Amino acid sequence: MFDDLRAISLLDWLENDLLMIVDAFELASSDASFRRYFRIKTPEGSFVVMDAPPDKENTDVFIRVAGILAGINFNVPIIFQKNTAEGFLLLEDFGSQCFLDELTVENANTLYWSAFDALLLMQSEIAIEYCGLPFYNEALLQRELGVFEDWFLHESLDTPVPAEIWNNLCDLLISSALEQPKVCVHRDYHSRNLMFLTNDSPGIIDFQDAVIGPITYDLVSLLRDCYITWSPELIEQWRSEYYQRLIALKLITVTPEQFKRWFDLMGLQRHLKAIGIFSRLHLRDGKSSYLKDIPRTLAYVISVCADYPELSSFSVFLEEQVAPVYEVFKQGYSL
Repeated sequence: MFDDLRAISLLDWLENDLLMIVDAFELASSDASFRRYFRIKTPEGSFVVMDAPPDKENTDVFIRVAGILAGINFNVPIIFQKNTAEGFLLLEDFGSQCFLDELTVENANTLYWSAFDALLLMQSEIAIEYCGLPFYNEALLQRELGVFEDWFLHESLDTPVPAEIWNNLCDLLISSALEQPKVCVHRDYHSRNLMFLTNDSPGIIDFQDAVIGPITYDLVSLLRDCYITWSPELIEQWRSEYYQRLIALKLITVTPEQFKRWFDLMGLQRHLKAIGIFSRLHLRDGKSSYLKDIPRTLAYVISVCADYPELSSFSVFLEEQVAPVYEVFKQGYSL
């Protein structure tokens, strides 16, 4: 049993306020935020309980976004009970197997098509003008890119990027993102947040940061996943197939070449942000397990930069200044 005060308070809420009989109570997961999830066993079945400290997390946002997504039959956990004052939610249990646990070369096409179906539902059915979600605007995109500069380049590597190179990069990525058609964006649509279910798979979690933003964001998050690597040929095949579905629904009207450019540059923005977040989790929050995901994510960045002449200056900076320092950094953590 847990002896920290929030776990004790959570259990008290379940047993004394909700009058539930809790036969088992165990930590299910903790994520990159301040949230924790516990799995409880009761005579009525298994549930997941979210522990989100109110001074650090906003359960109201989670509840509101869950309602928006459930309204289009997007498969998010049912919220059975809520205690927003203390930051506790009693949720449907999607189990502990995510796509990352299940993916193989043999089943990848089947699993990804189910993820494409869910993504297309979200992108085509949510009315962005009326849903009330915030927009992925220039300020937010700039702040996210700043996480890479602050936490990876400065704090981790002590290797500042020249201002002209950085400003040109940010202008290019932000312009590309803002010119794309806008849809509902999950914002963390990848193999760890897609739960493998017997029926109606996938179950989708970690959606509380959803915004209205670029149409390629979730697709590149899924296909150039920070936690699993697929061949460029397979990624191109999946991207092209999804492009055709978007064309058929008239969600986009651009050429395949333009869509690929959007996809690549959106992925670059996301991966720079992710590297910064992984670095911050290590340095600020003591969650060093995310360091192992930086090499894969940085490889995506380097690959995309090599494909676009307008990114040549940043590409040279990565190759000549960042890569040597990062190699020394990795050795210090046995990555």
